[in-house]
Amino acid sequence: MSRDARHPLRWLPLLRSGKPPRPPVARSPAPQVIAVEADGETYDITVRRHRLARRYTLRIHATRREAMLSMPMRGSLADAKEFAQRHGAWLAERLRKLPDGVAFRDGASVPLRGEQVRIVHRPRARGTVWLECGDDGTNLLCVAGDAAHTARRVKDHLKREARRDLAISVRHYAETLGVTFRRISIRDPSSRWGSCNSDGVLSFSWRLILAPPYVLDYLAAHEVAHLVEMNHSVRFWRVVARICPEMDRAKAWLNAHGNDLHRYGLDG
Repeated sequence: MSRDARHPLRWLPLLRSGKPPRPPVARSPAPQVIAVEADGETYDITVRRHRLARRYTLRIHATRREAMLSMPMRGSLADAKEFAQRHGAWLAERLRKLPDGVAFRDGASVPLRGEQVRIVHRPRARGTVWLECGDDGTNLLCVAGDAAHTARRVKDHLKREARRDLAISVRHYAETLGVTFRRISIRDPSSRWGSCNSDGVLSFSWRLILAPPYVLDYLAAHEVAHLVEMNHSVRFWRVVARICPEMDRAKAWLNAHGNDLHRYGLDG
């Protein structure tokens, strides 16, 4: 018996595939920051190279209050800065138009299912977060524990409420259309309120819990309808309109007030 025959594990990579191993996939380099002057102010822009990018794209991340520029892998950082500088006025205007942030802290007023509630810190109370009606009829969102944990507890509470309401609506529309979904994911995207992938995973922004219930319900119907039509064709919109009579009203609300939802939970 040869030495190689006594050690068959040496041949496992070849026996498994019959092909040489694939080269590792190149990862996008770490983001860089460039500065742009506009209207007497200096703005920092986070630059990211993307393998699929074919052109330079500038956008505002409303949740993080920052500008981001996407560029091709082989693009030039100098060209990226020149592109951003050409659009400096647009950048400055968009950033100025962003509403002021509202932090989740004692005394802050935030919407919950379309109704304003006031955050009240109750350091000596037991529990985490709960709703109360104040003596003057004001809706109170009470938060127990250390003040340093108020913001996190409020956000966690809103995420749980969003997941609960969305689960009810998604199950309802899935049964109506006779489709199944894999799971619901709650995130905080900056450019969309929901999404659906081909594996049946439905993703939603937790900020929908801040909007009136019919808005959240419409987004649930919208994403479930993608399990029937994975597009935005005429047939898709017919499905949504058939199962969700409040579609037009909800879309109008999002167009008018959707951007405002991104200011809650920020520090300034």
